[in-house]
Amino acid sequence: MRILLLCSAFNGLTQRSWLALRREGHEVSVELAVSEQAMVEAAELAKPDLVICPFLKERVPAALWQGHRTVIIHPGPPGDRGPSSLDWAIVDAESEWGVTALQAVEEMDAGPIWGYRMFAMPAEPPRKSALYNGPVADAAVELVVEVAGKAADASFVPVPLDYRSPEVRGRLRRAMRHADREFSWSEPGEEIVRRVRAADGSPGGRTVLCDLPVRVFDVYRGPELPGGVPGEVVARREGAVLVRTGDGSVWVGHVRLEREGAVKLPAAMALGELVASAPERSGYSEITYDRSDGVGVVSFDFYNGAMSTEQCRRLAAALRYAAAQDTRVLVVRGGEVFSNGIHLNVIEAARHPELEAWMNINAINAVCREIVGCTGQLVVTSVGGNAGAGGVMMGLGADRVIVREGVVLNPHYRTMGLFGSEFWTYVLPRRVGAEQALRLTQEALPIGAAEAVELGLADRMLAGSRLDFERRVLEYAERLAVDPGYDRLLAGRRAAREADERRKPLDAFRAEELAEMSRDMFDDQNGFRAARRAFVHKVKAEATPEHLAVHRGLSGASSVSDAEASHM
Repeated sequence: MRILLLCSAFNGLTQRSWLALRREGHEVSVELAVSEQAMVEAAELAKPDLVICPFLKERVPAALWQGHRTVIIHPGPPGDRGPSSLDWAIVDAESEWGVTALQAVEEMDAGPIWGYRMFAMPAEPPRKSALYNGPVADAAVELVVEVAGKAADASFVPVPLDYRSPEVRGRLRRAMRHADREFSWSEPGEEIVRRVRAADGSPGGRTVLCDLPVRVFDVYRGPELPGGVPGEVVARREGAVLVRTGDGSVWVGHVRLEREGAVKLPAAMALGELVASAPERSGYSEITYDRSDGVGVVSFDFYNGAMSTEQCRRLAAALRYAAAQDTRVLVVRGGEVFSNGIHLNVIEAARHPELEAWMNINAINAVCREIVGCTGQLVVTSVGGNAGAGGVMMGLGADRVIVREGVVLNPHYRTMGLFGSEFWTYVLPRRVGAEQALRLTQEALPIGAAEAVELGLADRMLAGSRLDFERRVLEYAERLAVDPGYDRLLAGRRAAREADERRKPLDAFRAEELAEMSRDMFDDQNGFRAARRAFVHKVKAEATPEHLAVHRGLSGASSVSDAEASHM
């Protein structure tokens, strides 16, 4: 079928929908919903058999849904209506939630139902972005494929919304207001965590910290603390601050000051001198190391996958430590988002952004070098979450790259106005060949886990939840550590690295990449400054970007993409 994806942003869910429909053999084009006129014109141009809206905040124009079958993917169970569905699901501690495909009509979220999926909510309050990019996205992609199949069946008729039906469990809920996001530090920590996570990644929980109005993100329960005043910052750790609550404490990872132009930053950085005297305290860590049965595991979980200069330095140190141990296999394990490369928010907020960008790219290169240069152990990269730009390249220096089913990779830099580094000119062609490496970086298309394995970008794909995936990767690494051919495999890794180094040293790849990056960062030869600011400040696109629009209406063989846009 010819399908038009209409979306507010080409985010992770939209990319997964695009990939899934293409794999089913459909012709897929994409249009950003920048205006009613643009939406209508896109449909006139694409002449779709079906319009699907996997992520749409705007109202579908009547001229569009009256002329074309248009299906909305709504992040709530049948009958749920309103723009704050996931927020309320988390705040109200729903035990079960769902995703519904419904036909666009005049009244929002009230159209006939094409299908739905239900799933159990986590026992612990999830971050809204984690819920959206996890079970919601999984269910939504299944529905998108199902809807396309039903649209091809001339006998299919969607079911009218009927609140008398036992399957219709939802209700109309109003939009969350500012007051619903507010909290006091005197409240119990569990309530604070739930309220903030219902607003994370956007717009954040509202409160006052260090006598400043702030938006709070990335929170975790802390230890019980005797005495003290709620709201007091009592400690720091790796950019986070520990704040007293009514019954204990909460770690706050990120903060945005409520002032013009402020951006979301690690809490200690955002608050600066106001928390500089707070002592360091254990209990919060973005990076951990564990070992068992001949396998060492370096785990890192950076908020939204962004890696600042300081975070890169800590990760490089952890990898150096792990490589020096007497384990036989090293697993490099990412978190909810594997990695999206350099930290654009920290760069944008720096006194000298270009200099901070330069320091950041050099720091992440040091991380990549530890992975590529580890020849005393076999290295396995565990990619359980989405990755983009340098975050993809960082994982490619391993012997084995294992990706979770449903993961989306964006192995390119072009949409951010950068040439890229992270030794991509070495690790990417080594895996997929020079021709494919050029195509991936120039076309700037997302690829799914299955396609990554087919291209050779990854070695295998495993299904399951993130926890199941991590367990299975660890079991694989343990088998590799006792494999009868281990010594041969390790000798092969060393020999290949030595031969590659003789052919062209890693320092040469790094120097060539950084020469291009210096022109991008300091001379702004490809628009990095404007692209960075638009991304950080969430500037709404005025038109569908050229790299998305250029393939409008063409076959699914070459179509749209975007740099990582799953930050919510």
